[in-house]
Amino acid sequence: MKKVTILTVFALFFGAVFSVQAQESRTGVGVRGGANFFTFGGSDASGADYDNRVGFHAGAYATLGLGQAFAIEPGVFYSIKGTQNDDLVNSRAVLGYVDVPVLARLYLGNAFNVFAGPQVSYLVNSRFEGDLFGSSVGFDTDAIRDTDFGLVFGVGFNLPRGFNLQASYDYGTTPVFRNSEANVYNRGFKLSLGLTL
Repeated sequence: MKKVTILTVFALFFGAVFSVQAQESRTGVGVRGGANFFTFGGSDASGADYDNRVGFHAGAYATLGLGQAFAIEPGVFYSIKGTQNDDLVNSRAVLGYVDVPVLARLYLGNAFNVFAGPQVSYLVNSRFEGDLFGSSVGFDTDAIRDTDFGLVFGVGFNLPRGFNLQASYDYGTTPVFRNSEANVYNRGFKLSLGLTL
């Protein structure tokens, strides 16, 4: 069921991409990727020793221009989130999601822009890991919720030849763990390099 949902999201996204009309000045399709710096946030995470864990994200987006100063930008990205704990075994959660953001982008001049919007994330894989006797060990887990809803906001900068840079923050609003009342959420920064084709 999860694979069917993800395939449907990809089909709808790329269907929208190919229907884009290129005459808008802010309209285009592109690819984007970069580094993630995620941890667990929320009231029940504040007392724990959670540290930022470095991951990555990569995917595609479509910018749908609505005049010179405004655009809507849906996207589909694979993203590694999670956290790590500076304990005896360097324990960590490695969570793989398909992120589907829909951003509203406001251009403040030709290059600089700010953006914000909702995001739904579909869990693809989840694993708890640690280091034991010099080796990494771990196990897959079904303790993580399948769907995560959140907000994304950040700043972007357009470079020559279609390249762009952006920094964003993901603010998860769905508790990470299923069958738990713990207020623990996916929270983290992304630094990205994109190319509008």
